[in-house]
Amino acid sequence: MEPVFAQDVQEIQIANEYNLKGQKDKALSLYEQLAKKNENIPLIHTNYLNLLLDVGSFTTAENYVERLIKRDGRLTYKLDLGVVYVRSGDIVKADRYFKNLIKSQGDDAYKLKTASDYLASRNLTNYSIEALQQARSATGNSTLYTLELANLYRLAGKRDQMVEEYLNYVTQTPANISYVKNLMQILLTKPEELESLEKLLYDRVQKNQNSEVYVDLLIWVNLQQKNFYGAFVQSRAYDKRFKKEQSKTLEIAQIALNNKDFINADRSFSFVIKEYVNSVNELPARLGLIQTREAKVKNSFPVNKDSVKYLISEYQKFINTYPDHSNTYEATLNQALLYAYYLDQKDSAVNELNKLIDNNKVTPSMKAKSKIELGDIYLLKEEPWEATLLYSQVEKTQREAPLGYEAKLRNAKLSYFRGDFLLAQEHLDILKQATSREIANDAMELSMRIKENTVYDTTGAALKEYAAIELLLAQNKNEIALQRLNNFRSTKKVKMSKQEALAKNLWSPEKQMSIEELKNLKEELEKLKQGGTASIIGVDSVWVELETDQFQTNIKDDVYWLEANLRMKRGEFDQSIVLLDKILIEFGDDILADDAYFLEGEIYELHIKNKDKAMEIYREFLNKYPGSVFAAEARKRYRVLRGDFSEVEIPRF
Repeated sequence: MEPVFAQDVQEIQIANEYNLKGQKDKALSLYEQLAKKNENIPLIHTNYLNLLLDVGSFTTAENYVERLIKRDGRLTYKLDLGVVYVRSGDIVKADRYFKNLIKSQGDDAYKLKTASDYLASRNLTNYSIEALQQARSATGNSTLYTLELANLYRLAGKRDQMVEEYLNYVTQTPANISYVKNLMQILLTKPEELESLEKLLYDRVQKNQNSEVYVDLLIWVNLQQKNFYGAFVQSRAYDKRFKKEQSKTLEIAQIALNNKDFINADRSFSFVIKEYVNSVNELPARLGLIQTREAKVKNSFPVNKDSVKYLISEYQKFINTYPDHSNTYEATLNQALLYAYYLDQKDSAVNELNKLIDNNKVTPSMKAKSKIELGDIYLLKEEPWEATLLYSQVEKTQREAPLGYEAKLRNAKLSYFRGDFLLAQEHLDILKQATSREIANDAMELSMRIKENTVYDTTGAALKEYAAIELLLAQNKNEIALQRLNNFRSTKKVKMSKQEALAKNLWSPEKQMSIEELKNLKEELEKLKQGGTASIIGVDSVWVELETDQFQTNIKDDVYWLEANLRMKRGEFDQSIVLLDKILIEFGDDILADDAYFLEGEIYELHIKNKDKAMEIYREFLNKYPGSVFAAEARKRYRVLRGDFSEVEIPRF
């Protein structure tokens, strides 16, 4: 190539500036002059050709490119000519030209890949795919360019072919299976797409029974559909065939437990216990089996205390059998919580948790977890200062760790329970940025409740009553909480200190006390005379009826929700459904609507045992709330009830 003179370089710079500024006529005029010298072509070609196409000078562009091909004949110039045909609108000519050009490259894989990259950069995806397919045929390698083809099929909207190529890719590079799973999770969002992938994988598993990667993906796609039975069947087969040190079924068992599929969690843990005797999997599986049965008991309302006692004995057997194993500490923690929350033996729970905290063999994270739970029990015991001290200790020792954020959330809730919404909001603003999505979501939800219910009611009286009722529920004082809920919901009455009521002009000493208040006051004063202590509520608290403008409807759906859950836990399912229906009727467009409808389906399915009604609700739920966080679970439950995941329909290999 001849050297470019300094004057031409200056002219090229000026032409490029005109082009950037949109002064197309001036730029074209300069480029036309510069294009007369072959040595300038490499410096102006892309800009000049694009400009000719932009202004519609297709004949000039065609003549220009044909002249270059005659002089040079390089592949990119030939591809440029096809682009000219496309831009001029002569699609038939362009199609014939590109197909002939690709075919003419024969078995030159390098040129075909070059052509594919060029065509892809011009959004001519189908021709780009054709070039790579010919490269495969030429080399006789059916797995060549798998990742490139997968991406091109994605751009072309050909999902089945895309999936095939990703499977080819992961077969070649099994270490990248997580990368492929992440891509598929993003790209395959519709149920039918996952079902299509599942069928494809079943076919590949049958043909390649020694391929570990296909079974792994088949387990994964079952999990994406929340088909835990299917995942169990395949993981069981995986463990039996590949005999890895770490059981795949143990992993599935824990996922099923986290998703409240107790049947498949139970069968998965039981399989591991049987097949992995004296291995690293056995103890976690034994503990997991007890935890599964515990979760099942806790989700059967009302909770049976005899079942709780049985669980405690099972934990104790585990502790006695494996006294020095790390899993024993988790068993001790779970046992302590059963004592505290279900048998009202709070002191026993405190003693066990303190032993864990003082044990040098216990890990720092387990000690922190024990402190958080101990703080909650002190809340049960109505000792909030002890609770906040423990939460704060964990915040300090587990800073920037999930347990630290969890402790900060508990402190925020404690401030909320006490009616200190400003302090609670300070904690919550930090927690919204927490690394754990669950904690961040909980913080966001509580923060929104505070904001919604203090915007108009600046006294926060209604929200304080609601928070006080939540505290009663946290303390297992369900009967008192129910009475307060009834007062709150039907008469808009709240209980607050006389000092606060006076400050807000909601009560005055001149107002006549009720007979109940006088009776309580007399009893409390008698206690004081005898040297005892009087309860604060008896002497210093009063019931105050809020005005309509102070009782905002924002909190009304939360009140319904709180009572509906309480009724459900008491086994009063019909009353719970009535309250959930109130949310749907009165607050159908509000944030709790999908929660309420999903819970209705769950009550009909798990507690009332009305399969048809549950299916109807789940089906309608998917129509009404397709974007809900419960959508995947509702779809899975509907399919389970319909029999999609029955044992006879799950292929095995």
